Amino acid sequence: MADPLLEVTGLYKSFDGATAVDNVSFTVSESETLGIVGESGSGKTTLARCVLRAIDPDQGIVRFRTYDGEWTKLHDKTDDELIPLRQQMQMVFQDPLACLNPAMTVVDAIADPLLIHGLASPAMAREQARQLLERVGLAPAERYQNRLPRQLSGGQQQRVAIARALALEPRVVICDESVSMLDAEVQAEVLSLLRDLQHQLGLAKIFVTHDLSVASGFCHRVIVLDKGRIVEEGPGDRLF
Repeated sequence: MADPLLEVTGLYKSFDGATAVDNVSFTVSESETLGIVGESGSGKTTLARCVLRAIDPDQGIVRFRTYDGEWTKLHDKTDDELIPLRQQMQMVFQDPLACLNPAMTVVDAIADPLLIHGLASPAMAREQARQLLERVGLAPAERYQNRLPRQLSGGQQQRVAIARALALEPRVVICDESVSMLDAEVQAEVLSLLRDLQHQLGLAKIFVTHDLSVASGFCHRVIVLDKGRIVEEGPGDRLF
């Protein structure tokens, strides 16, 4: 097993007195896929968003190992201090059409994070976006780059969302039900793409899903949530 990149300890979150995440702890290593499974309302998405500090947990510690090998705690960082850390931790959402700007071409949508973080000129950002389009299987890029999201199929939209998440060269990618809206054939293609990208880039992935068959075949390790607590965990190919 590679070295851990992310360490979550004692994470707790409640909303209006109702517990959503209850004392959850886990680690994720380089090139590892950790599955988080559970029925609707079990706390999967809340847990993922707490890890990214998209919402603040009430208790617990999230530590991340940066490029220089130093461990840093996310919970005590200001919003400005989180910006460079969020470049290294990205999320792929369930509905790509809902998270892509409907008025922005796909090449501009992929280039946008590079411009927001000041990592490239507009011309360089668009060129990197074209390369990412081809990397996620939308080739040649010229065929897709000037389309709007609604002009793509669901699988193509999700590939654009994956390309945008990769634009900042993250070390950890959280996939929140990111294949659940796709039909079986396209779902298999996107899962194969995610697996190939992981091998190529050494990504650590947190894969949130309610589909036990997908989790068992795709994830190295799986934790099962029920009412916000881990009730079972183990290797994906043996747990089920």
